[in-house]
Amino acid sequence: MNSGRFAFSWDSCFCRVISACAGASRPGQDGTWIVPDMIEAYTGLHRAGYAHSLEVFQDGGLVGGLYGVRLGGVFFGESMFHTVPEASKAAVVELCAVAVRSGIGMIDCQQTTQHMVRFGAVEIPRADFLRRLSALL
Repeated sequence: MNSGRFAFSWDSCFCRVISACAGASRPGQDGTWIVPDMIEAYTGLHRAGYAHSLEVFQDGGLVGGLYGVRLGGVFFGESMFHTVPEASKAAVVELCAVAVRSGIGMIDCQQTTQHMVRFGAVEIPRADFLRRLSALL
């Protein structure tokens, strides 16, 4: 992160990020859940100010990113992609920094993956999630 290898932006190319997420190859998965109707719905949420993207650039090109929905103090991560090593990791680290700066108190990564656990993600009981959600919304 300190090497300056990557540059970051927020909401500068939402459509490119969601399209790249839809096209990302995922081991063990056949196809994508990010179908045209979902892209249209999330694009509408983006225009309304609810869905956001975080972009990772290297040498001026988009090499990674993520998108999700922010409601109050919660960011609900939907998907991420990378085309160069470490770009999605950098996106998660930058999202955490954005969260601290902008009052996001919880990031819902929706699925427990080794990638997210590496950054401190933990599963919490539903009752705790709902309590936190209520407080942060």
